Amino acid sequence: MTRLIEILISLAIVAALFLIVGIVLPSSRHVSESIETNRKMVIVRDTLNNPRRLKDWNPLALRDPKMQWTFTGPETGVGAGAEYVSTVRDLGKGSWTITKSEPNTIEYAITSPMRGNNKRTTFTLKPTGRNNRNVEITQTFDVDFGFDLLGRFSGLYIRSVGDDIKLGLGKLTNMLAGVPNYDYAQDFGRKDPANLPKVAQLPAENLLFASASVERDPDKIKLAMSNNLQWIKKVMDANGLEAAGPIRVITTEFAADSYSFDTAQPVKKKGETGEPTAVSPKLEGPVQFLRTEPAKYATAGFTGHMMSLAKMRDSLRAWTMTRGLETTGRPFEVWTGGLEPGFTDDGQFQMFWQVK
Repeated sequence: MTRLIEILISLAIVAALFLIVGIVLPSSRHVSESIETNRKMVIVRDTLNNPRRLKDWNPLALRDPKMQWTFTGPETGVGAGAEYVSTVRDLGKGSWTITKSEPNTIEYAITSPMRGNNKRTTFTLKPTGRNNRNVEITQTFDVDFGFDLLGRFSGLYIRSVGDDIKLGLGKLTNMLAGVPNYDYAQDFGRKDPANLPKVAQLPAENLLFASASVERDPDKIKLAMSNNLQWIKKVMDANGLEAAGPIRVITTEFAADSYSFDTAQPVKKKGETGEPTAVSPKLEGPVQFLRTEPAKYATAGFTGHMMSLAKMRDSLRAWTMTRGLETTGRPFEVWTGGLEPGFTDDGQFQMFWQVK
């Protein structure tokens, strides 16, 4: 009997100590880690402001590459979210949802099997380095345990969350390093916000085109385009076709000393209205024909000289990468301002690059 009483007293002492220590432990925890990247601020912000990119750098995905992701709400900004399901016991299922989206601050509300309430992670972006060319990314994690004493004890191991944050930030900066370092918000929207990148659906089209490969000289490029357009015009007249839109240039390779491209003209039957129906023209000279399929494209407007288009293509690709999109095929520009102005600083172009 005495032994039993001693055991009960020991258990009571342990329980009391548990309660005392639990009450003394913090009711909330905070972890913070920072890292630096040389990518433009807009690239960093847009990447973090898009939950669809989480699967490419978040440590959750690193711990379970087979994790299933579902994206909810808008594509970016407040309300955009990612839900995940994992067969890994410790990961289970959960979600990240953006609750704050400001120029230098992005906050996610987190649900996960981890004990605690009001779990949230915040990314703070600050220009740093020489001439503020770099961006310091600080990620914090906060959790409230309230009167959950087991939760308060689990908070003693919050350092593991800090290790995950450090791992994720490292993966994030490695991923950002692969994005062309251009400020597409300035490149496209500086003169007209309507030129900013977006995703658009293009219908099926009839294209007559001719290929060329010339020195990277504006005069020689212009001459090759003019010659090919004459051939295309000849085929159009011979087949009862007319232009279905401005000319376009499809880039194959913009090398250091040469430029390979196709000069293309969308066509339709003369007098046809609505979406052009398929045609089967008889071809001459270097002219070829292609019936395209409907597809989604990243697109943006640009005003300037055609020799600046190579940089602008990379800028458009940077935008697509921050959205978790993948470009495919060859990019092209619709010369909305015509051929002659395209070789001046007043050239007008609508750029397109197909996305998966």
